Amino acid sequence: MQLTHWPCSSTNSLSGHVVRRIAFVCLGAAALPTATMAEDISMLPQALLAKVEDARAACSVIENGEFAIEWGAVSRVDLDGDLRADWVLDEVHFACSTAASLFCGTGGCMSHFLVGDQLGSLLNQGWEMANIVPIRVLLADVHGARCGGIGPTPCVTASVWDTEGGVWRSTAAEWE
Repeated sequence: MQLTHWPCSSTNSLSGHVVRRIAFVCLGAAALPTATMAEDISMLPQALLAKVEDARAACSVIENGEFAIEWGAVSRVDLDGDLRADWVLDEVHFACSTAASLFCGTGGCMSHFLVGDQLGSLLNQGWEMANIVPIRVLLADVHGARCGGIGPTPCVTASVWDTEGGVWRSTAAEWE
């Protein structure tokens, strides 16, 4: 059987409920992070390109190491709730041929979050965005020492972008 058109192209074949669900899923997908291929780093804003160049230089100093950016290092995600994709650069996806732990340690790896022209960097072991309507919240898994424990002690920080102040706000995060 060969289809000459998408089977759901006729609104008569879909109930209003199904159409609303499809629209909801499509709109929700716009808020999810999307990865950019390593070859596309030329598209990065200058502040993030500077982080990449600093990492490349740090790697080359160590026995002429070769620097690489793995897939997933760059994400586009709405960080501030304005429905526009901001930029994230995760050093967990950086690699140096002569120094395996150059970019990450027991405390995690640096992630750089760019909202407009404001760059904030946070040492973390993983992050994701959440919605506490109407606020977008950056949840980060951080080193246990930040919660009075040791490395493996579970510890999470929640941060929100303050548009007026142009900074990340949190009771616990240490932003650079």
